[in-house]
Amino acid sequence: MTTDGLPADLELDDLTAQPHPHEPHEGGLNNRLNWLRAGVLGANDGIVSTAGIVMGVAGATSNRGTILVAGVAGLAAGALSMAAGEYVSVSTQRDSELALLDKERRELVEDPVDELEELAGLYVEKGLSEELALRVARELTEHDALGAHAEAELGIDPDDISSPWTAAWASMLSFTVGALLPLLTILLVVADARVPVTVAAVTLALALTGWASARFGYGPWGRAVVRNVVGGLFAMGITYLIGTLLGTHV
Repeated sequence: MTTDGLPADLELDDLTAQPHPHEPHEGGLNNRLNWLRAGVLGANDGIVSTAGIVMGVAGATSNRGTILVAGVAGLAAGALSMAAGEYVSVSTQRDSELALLDKERRELVEDPVDELEELAGLYVEKGLSEELALRVARELTEHDALGAHAEAELGIDPDDISSPWTAAWASMLSFTVGALLPLLTILLVVADARVPVTVAAVTLALALTGWASARFGYGPWGRAVVRNVVGGLFAMGITYLIGTLLGTHV
């Protein structure tokens, strides 16, 4: 066994260059992860914020109409705010990516030799010998100069630029879906069971979104679920307490 963990008698002729079929390698991964992230976060925010609103109002009054108005207003404001925030954030990221790619295109036209040496230097820093790095840089440049430089220098795929509209729609729709759960639960359940049933439904939903966020991010789901549930229950508890105090003094 060598220091890098490979068998000492391993020969390159015995190997085949191929990606793992069970891992994502196709193009468009950045955009898919972008809308998945926006979707999961949107659903989570919809659940927590709307649950906090309706629980706070339920702590102050048992009037179903008042709870409905507050919940719908919170849902609409939150969904539009999430969409606008995602659009602005991802648009800024997209503008930066496009500006960096334009700069790289100019440099490739103005001084291709210097750019080739720069690309080879990046591969040397990653562990290749200078001779191999120059050969790899030359072959990649001949195949797709911009793609090679964008990946090595900037970590950007020119064919997979972030889409602000995709993120905005995913965030708005998922927020709405997430917000409907606590809103409908607290409205449809009888007054005496309203709070405990809503807490149970929200806890289950938060556990699901915590698991989904960890699943999409390839992280441990246990801690993600605990963080999500504890944070959501804390927010609901505080707003319910505030609503109860205001309801008895206002």
